[in-house]
Amino acid sequence: MKVIVFGASGATGKQVVRQLMKRQIKTRILIRKKVVLPNDIQENPYIEVVKGNVSELNDSEMKQLLYDCHTIISCLGHNMTLKGMFGNPRYLVFDTLKKITENVGKEQDKKLKLVLMSTTAYTNDLVQEKNSVGEKLIFSLLSLILPPHRDNIKAANYLVTEMVEEDERIEWTAVRPDTLVDIEQESQYDVYESPVRSPIFNAGKTSRINVSHFIVELITDDALWREWKGKTPVIYNR
Repeated sequence: MKVIVFGASGATGKQVVRQLMKRQIKTRILIRKKVVLPNDIQENPYIEVVKGNVSELNDSEMKQLLYDCHTIISCLGHNMTLKGMFGNPRYLVFDTLKKITENVGKEQDKKLKLVLMSTTAYTNDLVQEKNSVGEKLIFSLLSLILPPHRDNIKAANYLVTEMVEEDERIEWTAVRPDTLVDIEQESQYDVYESPVRSPIFNAGKTSRINVSHFIVELITDDALWREWKGKTPVIYNR
């Protein structure tokens, strides 16, 4: 197995990479040229570092990046700065996801796995998820004023609506943590098909390390993958 991780230099992305390192899984990561990785990642023999800007890759470069990888994990997100939230690229997550699916080779002998780290702010209409009036109002305001929110929703919708019928090349899942927090140790967590609490008025918490553990369990445990493929699981710390 070889995995490629997008957004590997982010807070959750680094945790995903470390979970892959623990399992001695060959991993390719794409990071911007100016990013400085922690030594444990930089020096790990299972990690292949490629430098570049994902939004600037052409189709040929993306094909080369994806070549010989069996699993794709996207932990991409926008930097919480004015430039990161309101500058270009406005649709970093969606554009990358679309470029990935358009450039996956047809020559592989089995389907690729694709995991998108999404958010409980995404409502999956396909499984009849509903928001309260207050939640609808706030989500509508967020869509108007926060480009990263629009990007995350558009990316998840792309998987759910455009790839709802099984693609001949890709199986996917979109993992939805609630409020992300930094905790050093893994702990017990619960996974549900839909939110069991309001992401606006009664938000739960999900540690980044638990999110990363669940993502890597998904791609390495065939039974777990079969349970959640084509779905948008929600994860909470217990």
